[in-house]
Amino acid sequence: MTEVRVDVEGRTLTLSNLDKVLYPRTGTTKGEVIDYYARIAPVMLPHLAARAVTRVRWPHGVEQASFFEKNAPAGTPSWVHTARVPTTGSRGESRHGDHLVFPVVDDLATLTWLANLAALELHVHQWTVGRNGQPRNPDRLVIDLDPGEGAGLHECAAVALLVRDALAERDLPAFPVTSGSKGLHLYAALPGDLNPEGTTGLAKAVAEELQAAHPKQVTATMTKSRRSGKVFLDWSQNAGSKTTLSPYSLRGRERPWVAAPLSWAEVEEGAEDPVALEQLRFEQVLERVSERGDLLADLDG
Repeated sequence: MTEVRVDVEGRTLTLSNLDKVLYPRTGTTKGEVIDYYARIAPVMLPHLAARAVTRVRWPHGVEQASFFEKNAPAGTPSWVHTARVPTTGSRGESRHGDHLVFPVVDDLATLTWLANLAALELHVHQWTVGRNGQPRNPDRLVIDLDPGEGAGLHECAAVALLVRDALAERDLPAFPVTSGSKGLHLYAALPGDLNPEGTTGLAKAVAEELQAAHPKQVTATMTKSRRSGKVFLDWSQNAGSKTTLSPYSLRGRERPWVAAPLSWAEVEEGAEDPVALEQLRFEQVLERVSERGDLLADLDG
């Protein structure tokens, strides 16, 4: 096993197997994954700051087995910040004193450490932790637009415009992000006056309102058999225990797609043209950020 020691902002890290291919279809190596996360860090870290991170790891590449990891693993460096979070879905008092100890990714060294563990996907809650380590009320709302069989990004884009308008009626400007898989994520900043049950209820109300108004395009029902040709608005990811792929995170799919912020002009074009919108690879995302900056800067700014 080849290893190299590097200094990352004053932290010494040992990186291993940099030439291991993690995405066989594109030949993308672990070294390229680490490089991507290092280069995207200036715009990604603000969206990870103070959030407990669940990781999905592919130690042998995306065509092999993966596993979820919530607790900070054995061997976690002492300088990695962690949050001790109750295991209840409501984030209230934990049952029997049970907690999970999540890493918090608030610097480049921690992001690099996780990338070296082949933690391709970084998932976060819509709430942050305070200085005392306790979860705050959610500061973001997310609605996951998941296309059913026979639907795709084109249909998601059309429905995204409906969700945008519904959120605007509630004085919640929305921000679109590709999911890195099949659909889109829509975010809105919240003032922090609602608990997870409140934000879940808000997202569900939007989804059910649009389902009633546009039953041929939209479903708010989780039953997969009822999603054919429609876009499922997954409101449940606002629950206190649920997580969503972080903006700018890679996906562990056949290609190194990224949860990439979009402009509304791009979404509008995607709603008009079935081939105008696509999931974006990490090279494209780096180029977009170089040219446009962070299209999500106002979400967590």
